[in-house]
Amino acid sequence: MTKYEKEIYKLVTQSTQHLTVEQVFLELKKCYPAVALATIYNNLNKLCEAGMLRRISVEGSADRYDRSMKHDHTVCSKCGRLTDVCFEDLTDSLKRQLGDGFLFYDLKVYYLCAECRRKAEQESRE
Repeated sequence: MTKYEKEIYKLVTQSTQHLTVEQVFLELKKCYPAVALATIYNNLNKLCEAGMLRRISVEGSADRYDRSMKHDHTVCSKCGRLTDVCFEDLTDSLKRQLGDGFLFYDLKVYYLCAECRRKAEQESRE
């Protein structure tokens, strides 16, 4: 692993957030001021292809990066907040239904977070 791969991996896996490329870039610049944005993109792609990190795509927002450990996500349809959640593992059920062609799944559940529901309730009262 290159020094950039190590640092990027550490940043993403130790973060409590789901970082964007821009956020990783700004953090890495603190230690490596000469690092280029292209370096961040290239290394994140390598780490994802190697299965060490996973890319989370949500329509209408920048890709975010997360540790590769199996878990699912909830996404607020209003504010875009992305949070980790552990639902019952569907792997066995999907393998039975899809057979040998099954590779993996990435579950994102869309909902309205508590803060957005509160805001909507306040707006409806006004």
